[in-house]
Amino acid sequence: MVQVGGKGILDNGLAGIDHNVLTGRLEDVVQWARARSLWPATFGLACCAIEMMAAGGAHFDLSRFGMEVFRASPRQADLMIVAGRVSQKMAPVLRQIYDQMMEPKWVLSMGVCASSGGMFNNYAIVQGVDQVVPVDVYAPGCPPGPETLLHAIITIHEQILNGEILRRRSEGAGPLVIEQRDGQTERGVRIGVRS
Repeated sequence: MVQVGGKGILDNGLAGIDHNVLTGRLEDVVQWARARSLWPATFGLACCAIEMMAAGGAHFDLSRFGMEVFRASPRQADLMIVAGRVSQKMAPVLRQIYDQMMEPKWVLSMGVCASSGGMFNNYAIVQGVDQVVPVDVYAPGCPPGPETLLHAIITIHEQILNGEILRRRSEGAGPLVIEQRDGQTERGVRIGVRS
C-alpha cells in the first residue's frame, strides 16, 4: 500500500495523493502557458504610458514574452498595466474594465502616481490604484523606465510559474514592490524629470 502523508490510496482513493506525475506536470504546463501568454490591457493615463510604449518598441521588445499586442478589449486581456495617475472620474471606468477581464487576471501599477497619487495629493486624484482594483506588483519610479516595467513583468511571470501570486491573493498577503532597474534613485529623481 502506498502511503502519502500518512494516508493511503486505499483509504482515500485519488484524494490520498497530493500530486502524481500526471497532475503535477499538467499544473506546471498550465502555469507555464499562463505566464508566457499574458495579454495586457493598457490603461495609459499619463507620462508613464510613454515609457510603456517604449517597452513595446524594438529596443526592449516585449514580443519576446508573448506580449507584442496590447489588447483594446478587456475580454481579450488578463494583465492590466495602470500607467499614470487615476482621477476620481476615471476610477469607475478602470473598475469596469477590470471586471470585464477574464480570470485569472493580474494588475501591475506602474509609477508613483498610480501607486500612491504621486505629487497630486488632492481630491481629484485617487491616492493609489489599489483603492479601485487589487494590485499584484508595483513598479516604482517617476516615470519608471522600460527596464523597470520589464522587471515587473518578469516578476509577474515568476509569480505565476510558482503559483505564488494566487497564494498571496488567497492568503490576503500584500502586493510585491520591485526595485527600480533604470538607474533612477530617490535623490536623482526630481518632480516629473529624470536626471
